[in-house]
Amino acid sequence: MNAKTDKKLQIGFAITGSFCTFQNILEVLKELVQKDYHIIPIFSDKTSTLDNRFQKADDFVKEVQDITGEHGIFTIPEAEPIGPKGYLDALVIAPCTGNTLAKLCHGITDSPVLMAAKAHLRNEKPLIISISTNDALGMNFKNLGELMNIKNIYFVPFGQDNPVKKTNSMIAHVELIPETIAAALEHKQLQPVIRSPF
Repeated sequence: MNAKTDKKLQIGFAITGSFCTFQNILEVLKELVQKDYHIIPIFSDKTSTLDNRFQKADDFVKEVQDITGEHGIFTIPEAEPIGPKGYLDALVIAPCTGNTLAKLCHGITDSPVLMAAKAHLRNEKPLIISISTNDALGMNFKNLGELMNIKNIYFVPFGQDNPVKKTNSMIAHVELIPETIAAALEHKQLQPVIRSPF
């Protein structure tokens, strides 16, 4: 992936497989482009290949590409140069599933998104996480806590989306992604982080 040479801030936008959030993510991408960011999409393997009840994978990928004007990153080898080239000002993972959250916490880099995150963090620039997971208050609670205490990691404010039927589930307020990016670029965590009920 070749970074553009203009003066726009370069924002990586990594998408993992919380398919029910994708329509909201598309709206966020449109807003970020309108704010004059240069957005480089990064797709997890499942995001770019699995059709689901919300949309076909090819249709979703094409829509992201049309919005951003970028082909995007689809493989681990394509994501790895983010580290040595250092061309991202910030990287967003949205949505960030519990699976990705757990692997990120334990240094596992078995997908383009996780490789992008690892490569980006070596440059000590903001990594913004927008969670969408059914086990944020369950098995992933410890991972969430650890990541919240790691330098250069920031969270989009989140809350319980269904505290009665899905007591452990939490999801980010994706409409706050632009504001969270702006704060993170100033090395600040947007507050309050916990905003419940959803």
